[in-house]
Amino acid sequence: MGIIDSILKKVVLQKATIVEKRRLSDSAFLIRLESKGISEADFVPGHFIRLAVGLDKEGTSVKDKVRSYSVWNIDTSQDIIDLAVATHSNGIGSKWAEDCTIGDEIYFKWKKGNFLVDDSADSYLMIGDLSALSHLYMINRNLPNKKVKGIIYSSDTDDLFSDIDGQAPFDFYSLPHNPSQELIHKAKELLADMTGKKIVYIAGDSRVCVALNQFFRNELNWETKFIKTKPFWNPAKKGLE
Repeated sequence: MGIIDSILKKVVLQKATIVEKRRLSDSAFLIRLESKGISEADFVPGHFIRLAVGLDKEGTSVKDKVRSYSVWNIDTSQDIIDLAVATHSNGIGSKWAEDCTIGDEIYFKWKKGNFLVDDSADSYLMIGDLSALSHLYMINRNLPNKKVKGIIYSSDTDDLFSDIDGQAPFDFYSLPHNPSQELIHKAKELLADMTGKKIVYIAGDSRVCVALNQFFRNELNWETKFIKTKPFWNPAKKGLE
């Protein structure tokens, strides 16, 4: 074990055990983690974890040893968190998700960020791809009694999956990568029926995040505080670059 890996395990990261793994779709797994530290977490819906997936691998850089994953569900009474890990990228995180097994010990750290639930509006629009689906599900479940619409897309809708409770509250669309204009068109249609104060969550492909952010700011003249964006991946980058 390298010095950096040893420090990460002993000082920086918390230890957890995989207690359940099952396939959600051809391109995603549910991975359930159990750790005593979860019950002590100051959790807000929308938090991530940074998960060490490449520790002890010789020749792997630090940025390739860590991946960020949305917390899809949390049960502090059972010290459990659920992740939905997409595997379509074929990167180191995808390989970990394919290869990991129940009983494996892993190491993680909380990553809080700003892409969190905000219950101050009346109507919400969620836009994202497979990489953002579990995160948007978590946000949606924590907006009771709000009007929420969702535009979730993939080149193959069979890659998409229902929420942790078996519900499918968002509309699924078969669209190619970077379908910004199609998403803008669909957003206009849904926004016509949304009333009161509105918030949009946009996540996934960084190109989509940029294009839709510009649409809401420049064409619809929305204030920045009502436009929440989170690029989960960039086709020109990998890992923590």
